[in-house]
Amino acid sequence: MRSFDYRCAADRTEALSMADTAQARFLGGGTNLVDLMRQNIEAPAALVDVSRLPAAIEETPDGGLIIGAAVRNSAAAAHPAVRTRYPMLSRAILAGASAQIRNMATIAGNILQRTRCPYFYDAAGSRCNKREPGIGCDAIDGFNRYHAIFGGSEHCIATHPSDMCVALAALDATVHLAGPGGERSVPLLDFHRLPGDHPEIETALRPGELITEIELAPSAAAANSTYRKVRDRSSYAFALVSIAAGLQLVAGKIEHVRIAVGGVAAKPWRATRAEQVLLGQAPTRERFLEAADAELAAARTFDGNAFKVELVKRTTAAVLSELAGVDA
Repeated sequence: MRSFDYRCAADRTEALSMADTAQARFLGGGTNLVDLMRQNIEAPAALVDVSRLPAAIEETPDGGLIIGAAVRNSAAAAHPAVRTRYPMLSRAILAGASAQIRNMATIAGNILQRTRCPYFYDAAGSRCNKREPGIGCDAIDGFNRYHAIFGGSEHCIATHPSDMCVALAALDATVHLAGPGGERSVPLLDFHRLPGDHPEIETALRPGELITEIELAPSAAAANSTYRKVRDRSSYAFALVSIAAGLQLVAGKIEHVRIAVGGVAAKPWRATRAEQVLLGQAPTRERFLEAADAELAAARTFDGNAFKVELVKRTTAAVLSELAGVDA
């Protein structure tokens, strides 16, 4: 680990003023950033500690929620309004890591965590365009069991590791930001970027910007929602595939549906094609499989991850069947 300056901010204004260099990074729980620094993958000139900024979960006038960026993951998962009105979010957070990590990690840090691709972490011996643009991607012809089947490019097929963000994608969450240019808001679906020609650019975050809070709008599908994670082992492994879904039935037909998939792309993958197939339809396992097939038509697999197509299909059908109360 290289030397760096450490600064502790008492409030948002002070935090923004302390991030006075393009090489400065904001530090919340540090559960991912510090690991990357130890591996010499990240080498910020300064860390601005924002862990003391206010951390609150508040109601919005229209019945949604505002979750402060500094809220710990464990606090968000346990909050009564999250558990009852957005259960997929609580379950996704609880599926994501050990209790010790959840007690340290913040909402903003979870959103900003970087890929767990082994080639990205192997700075000494592997090529990775995300780590060093233009050097190549060893995952494409290498060990790619955990890699993307949606949205990849010839430069990168890494996946985003967050469980929480999959639920936020299904919930149409909004990321609120503050920076040198003022305040702005970005839909979470647009916050993370697909690799394209620049896999090193992972988010819409601008230099010096700070995530301040996450907003959840009211959702007709959210109350009847869940999160299911399929992984190689049950203890704290990253997802092979995960599904966040919510469903509302009216008069026996699907009135509202939200589906997002994790473990399959460089960002949480919103299954809009599948949602369109299901709207207005009666809930049956066959219809759920048909919807999954519509989404998977765009999948591109590699030697090690072709199994994910069938896994996404079956997991999607199982989750939606559970929510609809039909035989899986």
